[in-house]
Amino acid sequence: MNSEIADQIEDIGVENYLELQQHKSMLRFLTCGSVDDGKSTLIGRLLHDSAQIYEDQLAALKSDSLKMGTTGNEIDLALLVDGLVAEREQGITIDVAYRYFSTSKRKFIIADTPGHEQYTRNMATGASTCDLAIILIDARYGVQVQTKRHSFIASLLGIKHFVVAINKMDLVDHDQSTYEKIRSDYQEFVAGLGERDVQFVPMSALNGDNVVNASQKMPWYQGDTLLSMLETVKLTNDISENGARFPVQYVNRPNLDFRGFCGTLAAGTLSVGDKITVLPSGKKSTIKSIVTFDGELTTASQGQAVTLTLNDEVDVSRGDMIVTGQLPFVSQGAKAKLVWMDEKPLQLNRQYDLKIASKKTQVTINNIEHLINVNTLKKEAATELALNEVGSVELQFAERLAFDLYSDVRDTGGFILIDRLTNVTIAAGMIEESVSIESNNAQYSDFEIEFNALIRKNYPHWQALDISALTRK
Repeated sequence: MNSEIADQIEDIGVENYLELQQHKSMLRFLTCGSVDDGKSTLIGRLLHDSAQIYEDQLAALKSDSLKMGTTGNEIDLALLVDGLVAEREQGITIDVAYRYFSTSKRKFIIADTPGHEQYTRNMATGASTCDLAIILIDARYGVQVQTKRHSFIASLLGIKHFVVAINKMDLVDHDQSTYEKIRSDYQEFVAGLGERDVQFVPMSALNGDNVVNASQKMPWYQGDTLLSMLETVKLTNDISENGARFPVQYVNRPNLDFRGFCGTLAAGTLSVGDKITVLPSGKKSTIKSIVTFDGELTTASQGQAVTLTLNDEVDVSRGDMIVTGQLPFVSQGAKAKLVWMDEKPLQLNRQYDLKIASKKTQVTINNIEHLINVNTLKKEAATELALNEVGSVELQFAERLAFDLYSDVRDTGGFILIDRLTNVTIAAGMIEESVSIESNNAQYSDFEIEFNALIRKNYPHWQALDISALTRK
């Protein structure tokens, strides 16, 4: 156990300590950047210097470090989060690794994401739930293409707080001019991403300079350490001001006397007696009770998993959304930013599965408005999206959907696309605008539409041939 924690428990008692832990604020952040910028080493150093590694973990880490032989007799802190055999053999991060730690001021969940371009989709997955991004930059090489790509994707996914950690300063003799040049280059790029809270810190993750403890080797830097930045960054509450959003995940009907709607509150608050609307049907009712495993509540807030019962017998199914306040959009079309994650490029007018909140349906991409160049942030014409490219597209859903703009509510404005044959996630999207779609297929079911399309594709058509009847004999 951490000696600081032990002292605190001794001073205030176990119950008071646990109560204090429950009411600490939580910061979710990720490390990202180019290949071999030191992301895993940074997390290991952060945990080690803040005394968050248990003795048995430290002993295993020492043994693994000697076995791998990558750092001589020193501990390889990157092994703390690089757990896969392939990661340890190659010295790279492949999958997203999550770590939890806590200080006296705040609780943290870290997502260590890969830097290789082919694993950009893993980075986007890690960023989707984070409040802050640590962008690592190798002081020897400066701002790279992958640095820009990860920063851009992080901004697309709604992350407003960036800490730019200029790492490996020990390899450039802790030179201030190198730090200032990289800082200037990044500021020039990030200005195109809109309003962002950006902080910079020069450091050496390997040696621990300016990670948890201030460095004596860079007296020209008078700013905060990385940990101090993480502990003090001010987070805004993203609860929607427009009202509550409750995507229904499951209809619970254990007996004739109970019919509840289960889900996690994506935004806002719900209270017993609130007037609600069920979308996309538009049916209205009021909340009769809010049920949890521990008993009934009078109010539920964002992030809580609850079961709602209503005072009226209205039709509510999995994928519907129960809302209050200002209604979200209900449409069969939308414009969205799309991050393509598949080796096969996007195909226009092909059906994909779409999952938004708890709703799964089919979608067709009718048009690519433009591709976004991650180096210049300029819009370019495109007819397809390749792996790791980002573009603005027009979507047509197979049915009317209820959704918000991603900038308002992440959970009901963000979606993924799934290949219908392989069931692989091939894209992540953020809705920017609702579009009115006039469909001529309203009188047909989805099955009839697909069946008729299949018949048209495979039915034999008459063709003109140059072979005469005599030739055929």
